[in-house]
Amino acid sequence: MNWAQLPLGTLKTNCYVLSNSENECIIFDPGAEGDRLVEWLNANELSPLAILLTHAHFDHIGAVDDVRNAFNIPVYLHAEEKDWLTNPTLNGSEFFRMGIVHANRADRILTNEEEIKIGNFHFKLFHTPGHSPGSVSYYYEQGRAVFSGDVLFRGSIGRTDLPKGNHDQLIASIHRHLLSLPEETIVLPGHGPATSIVEEMESNPFLNGF
Repeated sequence: MNWAQLPLGTLKTNCYVLSNSENECIIFDPGAEGDRLVEWLNANELSPLAILLTHAHFDHIGAVDDVRNAFNIPVYLHAEEKDWLTNPTLNGSEFFRMGIVHANRADRILTNEEEIKIGNFHFKLFHTPGHSPGSVSYYYEQGRAVFSGDVLFRGSIGRTDLPKGNHDQLIASIHRHLLSLPEETIVLPGHGPATSIVEEMESNPFLNGF
């Protein structure tokens, strides 16, 4: 597995680019700085196949249309947030004074926990609500990694004080779907450094009652 972590925008939201030996790639959460991201993809001679969104808060979607239009690729998003891309109230940009953010609707609406196949990339989709109602995590078993968005961080968890957040639901999502993964699984979060399932099982104070 070859993945790059690109912190973008004021909030340094992690955009991930997962690529294969044919230089095809999947883009996760292009949150801002669309021109820079497109330039980086072209400079690395990558051919994007799709954009996968872990959720639709404004800091994760700001460059969606720039990338989608540059490469003519589909955007995947969970049905619970299908209206958020076009609505600054729902995606939160209306309230954070960082500029209004919106994008066109997603091309592919996810409704079930299923396997997603895009080219030769295979992901297991987990619905992991709590931070937001449509939060999902993409498990890339071949690369022993999970793209967790703002569900699980190194030593922390996603905030639940935003509209439709739910702390108990978030904790249940983490235990049901993420902590049940193999311990060596790399966790690639929406902010901050990568971690692992075993590290969070052993030391995350939100999950261990420390």
